[in-house]
Amino acid sequence: MITLLSRFFVLNKPEKEQRRAYGTLCSIVGICLNILLFAGKYFAGLISGSVAITADAFNNLSDAGSSFITLVGFLFAGKKPDPEHPFGHGRFEYVSGFIVAIAILLMGFELLKSSVAKIIHPVAVDTSNLAIIILLCSILVKIYMAFYNRSIGKKLDSDAMKATAMDSLSDTIATSVVLLSLLVMRLTSVNIDGICGLLVAVFILYAGIQAAKDTIDPLLGKAPDPSFVRQIKDIVMEHPTVQGIHDLVVHDYGPGRCMISLHVEVPGNENVFLLHDMIDNIERELDSQLGCEAVIHMDPIETDNAEIKRMHDLVEQKVKEINEKITIHDFRMVTGDTHTNLIFDAVIPYKTKGTPEALQDQIKQKVKEIGDQYIAVVQLDQSYVPID
Repeated sequence: MITLLSRFFVLNKPEKEQRRAYGTLCSIVGICLNILLFAGKYFAGLISGSVAITADAFNNLSDAGSSFITLVGFLFAGKKPDPEHPFGHGRFEYVSGFIVAIAILLMGFELLKSSVAKIIHPVAVDTSNLAIIILLCSILVKIYMAFYNRSIGKKLDSDAMKATAMDSLSDTIATSVVLLSLLVMRLTSVNIDGICGLLVAVFILYAGIQAAKDTIDPLLGKAPDPSFVRQIKDIVMEHPTVQGIHDLVVHDYGPGRCMISLHVEVPGNENVFLLHDMIDNIERELDSQLGCEAVIHMDPIETDNAEIKRMHDLVEQKVKEINEKITIHDFRMVTGDTHTNLIFDAVIPYKTKGTPEALQDQIKQKVKEIGDQYIAVVQLDQSYVPID
């Protein structure tokens, strides 16, 4: 159904508007299906007297509300930048996904309370054929919803859609457990309605916690995906003039709105106008291939001085004896009558043991091992991207 509807309401739109159109379409379909499921399950709960079925029905009603929140999220996220929000409104999609996660958690807690009450005070459950048929239909519908939400979520890389898919999957399992309780009651006359409701509640709470984590991380500013970082480095390093890359920072302002900044090392004896033109080309390539705006700073280095190259390699070797993942850049050498200053920056990965002051002292001591006349003037930088 989604594939058919997308031909009329999505694929005929410009590519930049298709993300918003997909999100709107899936949300509207989700609202309609969840309202139908609520009506069917609520009726089944009334005729059977099952608290698990009734709770499952209101779970679907909350899903309809969640789909509405997702719809609002896509509509707001698709708004163009304005003076108050110059980087756009893309993060609103993360906010809507977080609200969906909260709705899942609230429903889990409510179901937990009602299930415990049912265990303490069990009530007879009617296992009619109609109730069983309604639950079977509900399971099939939820499997379909989980499939299309997950598929579109992957296509759009949307955390809100993925959270909705997780919610649909949890509903499928929840309804399956409710159906199991009816079948057990019918075949053995053993009432496990409350126990099954409790199991469903625990699963829903787990799904809500996972969905919340997936949406909170980008709001807080999680590290970029290592494969994305590798793509950036590959594009930049394809240019032979570029000698190295460092101080890469990725800013995520929502799906489709990514900005990056980085430093590239270039030969100091090259024509500055040609270097500037190369930097412009790299920025355009990053935009066209990865869809992200880039700001690149040039760091000129000496490339034709064999002694500086030799000292750079020696210092790098010594630094890596402290931690293999520490890298150095902006290496310069100032030679005097009594000593030689080796000036460089060292990038320190997260979870490196020791304080910055202690690491600086370690690096200085390692440089001293090369020769007493060498003094390390080192600036520590913190890495903001995963280091290979």
